[in-house]
Amino acid sequence: MSTRYISQREVETKTGLSAPTLHRLRRKGKFPDPIKVGERRIAWPEAEIDAWLSNRERSRLCSPADAA
Repeated sequence: MSTRYISQREVETKTGLSAPTLHRLRRKGKFPDPIKVGERRIAWPEAEIDAWLSNRERSRLCSPADAA
């Protein structure tokens, strides 16, 4: 199975996050880093973005604030 890489625009659409927010989360180590696919182009493995979204959803569902 080959890995599908998605552009920053696709990541923004899929996550609902803006470019500055993605950058801020990446700097804090809270979002996957992209890989360089060209001289001026980056992309993310789609599976990593899907996993990040799943973990975020799982965390939200299990948060103590929801139990109150």
